Amino acid sequence: MKTATATITPTPIRMAEDLGHHGDAELRDVRIRHDFAVNVRVAEPPGWLRDRLAAGLETLAAYPDARAATEAVAERHSRTPDEVLLTSGAAEAFVLLARVLRPRHALVVHPQFTEPEAALRAAGHRVDRHFLTGDFTLDPATVPAEADLVMLGNPTNPTSVLHPKSAVERLRRPGRTIVVDEAFMDAVPGETETLAGRPDLADPPDLAGVVVIRSLTKTWGLAGLRAGYVLGPAPLISALRNAQPLWSVSSLALIAARAVCEPYALAEAEALAKQGDQDREYLLARLGGLPDVTVPAPSRAPFVLVRTPNAAELRTRLRAEGIAVRRGDTFPGLGADWLRVAVRDRTATDLLVDRWQQLAATVSRGAG
Repeated sequence: MKTATATITPTPIRMAEDLGHHGDAELRDVRIRHDFAVNVRVAEPPGWLRDRLAAGLETLAAYPDARAATEAVAERHSRTPDEVLLTSGAAEAFVLLARVLRPRHALVVHPQFTEPEAALRAAGHRVDRHFLTGDFTLDPATVPAEADLVMLGNPTNPTSVLHPKSAVERLRRPGRTIVVDEAFMDAVPGETETLAGRPDLADPPDLAGVVVIRSLTKTWGLAGLRAGYVLGPAPLISALRNAQPLWSVSSLALIAARAVCEPYALAEAEALAKQGDQDREYLLARLGGLPDVTVPAPSRAPFVLVRTPNAAELRTRLRAEGIAVRRGDTFPGLGADWLRVAVRDRTATDLLVDRWQQLAATVSRGAG
């Protein structure tokens, strides 16, 4: 495995329809038995959370009431409840922001999760792209000054880069809203670079502020339940709440949101993050034994972005073996030689890398 040093030439802008491809599409095949494509970190919610959700079935006759969960999230991030909006997953948060904000110059930092741009385009906004290259780290000085809405991920999907919060803060300027997708921040031990607990970033009043989006899907195995939230200045949160459909977040999702803010849940999430760091280092070490595999940047999320020749054919052959990895070419700024690999335990990693090595030799001979 080599560490990238050369600047990567961005691929041309594709049609917005490419933005709709997600990792779950890689699993729509009955042959898939080993999932390295989807970034949900556990196969199912932990037992204590399943028990809470099961007990919540008794409440389903009543309409959802978000107040207790909102207060729990607010306390968890040292916010006031009027700075918190529970959402039906992070995806709803992007849609609501696209409907409420009126940017003159919206800019999305790529490569990153495609839903922010897709939501903006669906709402009729013109979107510009700012491509990060080389090791995919953010240089705030290169972001166009005229952008009054900047959207980025931290840590970023798919690059796995964790940007220093100081770099994100340096994006602030009068009249600019910064939206930070922190869907994977709880996978970082200590959440060292989070801006979730910084309501002061909306001050002074001439700054539109920093908006943080969080997801409960990844750490807690709740992709099917749809649970997330937005943190931001109270006036913006109020506008988002007014744009949100009534009872958008189910009673069970609200129960989950409240439960994972409790001290023992936060301690469990921290332990999972530390274990994830070890599992990722093991994956990187095993990838290091493969020829023609490049990891472009220090990885800090529960997935790794790799570049390798004949990636498309390799991915196809892995699928035939029941192993799914995420194609990279649907992310703006990447091309056909990129793959994203989810971090799993060591046994699963050994299965993937051993088969990868065998297939890569076959693919290479076929290409020659």
